[in-house]
Amino acid sequence: MENKIKKEFNGRFGKEGQLYASSGRINLIGEHTDYNGGFVFPGAIDKYIAAEILPNGTDKVRVYSIDIDEYVEFGLKEEDVPDQQWARYIFGVCREIIKRGGKVEGFDAVFAGNIPLGAGLSSSAALESCFAFALNDLFNDNKIEKFELARIGQSTEHNYCGVNCGIMDQFASVFGKKNHLMRLDCRSGEFEYFPFNPVGYKLVLLDSVVKHELVDSPYNKRRQSCERVAAKLGIDTLRDATMEMLDSIKEDISKEDYNRAKFVIGEKQRVLDVCDALNKGDYETVGKRMYETHRGLSEDYEVSCEELDFLNDIAKECGVTGSRIMGGGFGGCTINLVKDELHDKFITTARDKFKAKYGHEPKVYDVVISDGARKL
Repeated sequence: MENKIKKEFNGRFGKEGQLYASSGRINLIGEHTDYNGGFVFPGAIDKYIAAEILPNGTDKVRVYSIDIDEYVEFGLKEEDVPDQQWARYIFGVCREIIKRGGKVEGFDAVFAGNIPLGAGLSSSAALESCFAFALNDLFNDNKIEKFELARIGQSTEHNYCGVNCGIMDQFASVFGKKNHLMRLDCRSGEFEYFPFNPVGYKLVLLDSVVKHELVDSPYNKRRQSCERVAAKLGIDTLRDATMEMLDSIKEDISKEDYNRAKFVIGEKQRVLDVCDALNKGDYETVGKRMYETHRGLSEDYEVSCEELDFLNDIAKECGVTGSRIMGGGFGGCTINLVKDELHDKFITTARDKFKAKYGHEPKVYDVVISDGARKL
């Protein structure tokens, strides 16, 4: 991929720039906890976006996307926002750096990626993080701290792409470290690395290639349930709630609100359990907690779907160590922790059974925990 980028860059601009990259991400456990002030547990993966970039001495940005086969030019003022959605990610990063008092001048760029689109691996965050890291290096002597680079990506989504996302995806893309996952405290912004090098296991994503369109914004409804319970308990977020506290108000809230809060309180503890297990190299406990999370997301939080529950059941039948729905829900992937010796049989079984039931095979992605934003 890098050679392709270099060849394209030289052909277009007749010069040589500097190569940068940033990765997609998985989240091992800690779902729907971010807006409840809890913990998430992501890691960067070995699927990434790479870009060759060179300042061009003008006030114009000239970018070519190899994957989309599209070339765009834009200025650096607010009114110069490009029409193309993919270019807005890059424009937004430029603008967010400038708004914070940083420096961005015109540059030429060519980029490509191998992050599967639509699989919930955050290709947009990887694109933002790649350019934020590069522009910090090229124009700002790396003076913008790394957490601010993640916030620049998040603000780009909010202000230029219409997505009101949390910080996890950009955080994982910027801070990713090979063979390590990161526990991010969504309330304080503090984080810690935990070893994740499961010798004898593979991390596999099974993409159902299904996305159920849902009316009446299910995410907002889940969030409102959590906020109602927190208000009833007199606390800011469910981060500070215990099961004892929740049970004490069980009669005063709806069954639905009770179930939503029950999942979030349990998930908070599961993240902490997984951290302890990883410090001991205990992947069996990690797997058990993953299955518990799936059950909670399916039955209590009700964000799974038939296809994902089916893939989770197949994982159980095949003796897979851990499996759960990954991401917001209603489609997308399961993430599976699979012993090496079971890997091939599991993939074959999942493909065959899923196709027999739904008419198409799931896509399969083996992922390895890798470094985040970097200069190549």
